[in-house]
Amino acid sequence: MSGIEYEVNPMWKFLRDNFGFAEAFTFFGPYAGANIKVRVIDQYTVESSMDLVLTNTNYVGTHFGGSLYSMCDPFYMFLLMQNLGPEYIVWDKSASIDFLRPGKGLVKATFHVSAEEIDRIRAVVKEKRKMDWSTDCEILDQEGKQIARLHKVIYVRRGMR
Repeated sequence: MSGIEYEVNPMWKFLRDNFGFAEAFTFFGPYAGANIKVRVIDQYTVESSMDLVLTNTNYVGTHFGGSLYSMCDPFYMFLLMQNLGPEYIVWDKSASIDFLRPGKGLVKATFHVSAEEIDRIRAVVKEKRKMDWSTDCEILDQEGKQIARLHKVIYVRRGMR
């Protein structure tokens, strides 16, 4: 993945700067259509939630798997980008999701990367120049039961800036 540089899309930058990070997602088609809500808890933590509605229901009346994945997709990358800063390249590398039970009603996922983990990532990248960082996230129903598990791998390296 060498040679990858990027900038935040001007549309996202405009939405983030004018409406705030979480509110920007209300304008994002896949999130609006799937009824996904985003809440920033602090600089290290984001929560997404999705209530079961017609536009995110699958053929058998439970949460559509693509919407469950979508509600989780960007947040670890965003948290790393925000906390590592612009001198780092942060890129989604791979993801998988295991569906453990049907999702009905309100489902939630919380994404957290601690300050200590950010420091550890910086130290590894300083020593090795790059790394693949991996983490897991649980998607829980309104009773706190796990309905799915997401595994993400994110590529991190120092940028050329």
